[in-house]
Parts: sequence; structure tokens; C-alpha cells
Amino acid sequence: MYEYIKGSVVHADPTQAVVETSGIGYHIMISLQTYSAIHTQKDILLWLHLLVKEDAHLLYGFATRDEREIFRLLISVSGVGPNTARMILSAMSNEEIRDALITSDVVRIKSIKGIGTKTAERMIIELKDKMMKVGLESSASGSSPQPVSETGTEAAAALQQLGFQRSAVEKVLARLQKENPSYSLEELIRHSLKIL
Repeated sequence: MYEYIKGSVVHADPTQAVVETSGIGYHIMISLQTYSAIHTQKDILLWLHLLVKEDAHLLYGFATRDEREIFRLLISVSGVGPNTARMILSAMSNEEIRDALITSDVVRIKSIKGIGTKTAERMIIELKDKMMKVGLESSASGSSPQPVSETGTEAAAALQQLGFQRSAVEKVLARLQKENPSYSLEELIRHSLKIL
């Protein structure tokens, strides 16, 4: 129904964004990958996927059409819902997801929270051939590190919104920031997702 939205970023955090266009603010669920691409921009274009549920209409936004295509492929697999697909897209880049599925890397796929061995194997069986047809665009990456305390706070809030326990989140973030105080917000969240 909706192909894309073009407008001004009113608010963005690693899990969601509010984009204003024609005087209307749209609440859009995003992955860490998309956040990395848009968080420093004022005007953006997000490729959309509308999910209609009994009690809600949810918009998911993606910085590239490739990311949206991978999201749609992921949610077509039984046992992989939109939040799990978003978690996968937050933990791995488009290229990493594609490579893991094509090379049947069960260990890599099941390292993501919410993915067990059976689901990882099902994803590989159902998506291996389809992933070979996905031509990946180059995605924007990299960001300047932010102050540790502010970054840690933002990362903790984002991880808790994804459903992780506060105590576990704080332990992991403390460890990661001790290892490397210059981690950016995206790096902190990505590394945390691999550990939690």
C-alpha cells in the first residue's frame, strides 16, 4: 500500500523514528541498520512495509530497498515475526545476513536473540535460493562516537525497548564500555545483541 515516505526526521532512536510529511507525523519502526543511515540527517526517504494486525497498523521503515526486501523475506518464514526480523537486521548487515543464509551458517544465525536451531535451519532452507537473487546496494555506515555516558544510556533504553532485562543490559554495556570507551551507539547495541 505504501511504497516510501519522504520527510523530516522529528525524532529517531535505534528502534523507531517519527517522520513528518505534509504536517503529519508518522511513527515508523526501524532497525539499527536504518538508524545508522538516518540519525544524522534532517530530510530522509524510508522504504516502507505496512503490517496490519487486528489491533494496530504498524509501519516499518528501511534506509534501502534491499533491507526492506530482506525484512519481507525474513517474515515469510514461519516462526520469524517482524520484531525478530528487525532484531536480525539490527544485529547483522544486509551482506552478513545474505552470506549467512547462502553459506548455511546456522551458528551465526542462531547467535541472534530469539532464533533457535530449528528456526535458523528453516530460514536457510526457505531463503537460501531467494537470497541469491537479492542484489545488495551499498549501505551507508559509520558514525562519530558520542560521549560514553550518553551513549550508554541511549543504548540501554534501546535494548530495553527490544525486550531485554535492565540488569542484563547494564552488565553487558558496562563490560563493552570498559573494553572500548569509544564505541558509537550503533556499535554498542550491535555488540550487546550478540552477547545478550
